[in-house]
Amino acid sequence: MDLHCPKWEKYRLRHHYSVPILRALFERKLNIMRRPKGIKTKKSVAKRFKITGRGKVLRSRAGKRHLLQGKSAKRRRGLGGTVVTDKTDEYRIKQSLPFSH
Repeated sequence: MDLHCPKWEKYRLRHHYSVPILRALFERKLNIMRRPKGIKTKKSVAKRFKITGRGKVLRSRAGKRHLLQGKSAKRRRGLGGTVVTDKTDEYRIKQSLPFSH
């Protein structure tokens, strides 16, 4: 069976030009979707702080890890929850969390 015959032309695979086109489109899409190499989230900061919808930085209060028996119940309750971080620290924290603000 001769595949170069005009009768079989419609059944012949035309991969000699379609595959490079698909490869070029796929590589182009990968280049568009790839994030910049140097921008990374600092995971230690991501675990300690949260950015609100309005851009404030929240942190948990210190002092509720150990030696709790020496603290009053009122003081222990006050140590729970989150508070807004000071504005002087806000810039450095946001720089460590590039994708959350």
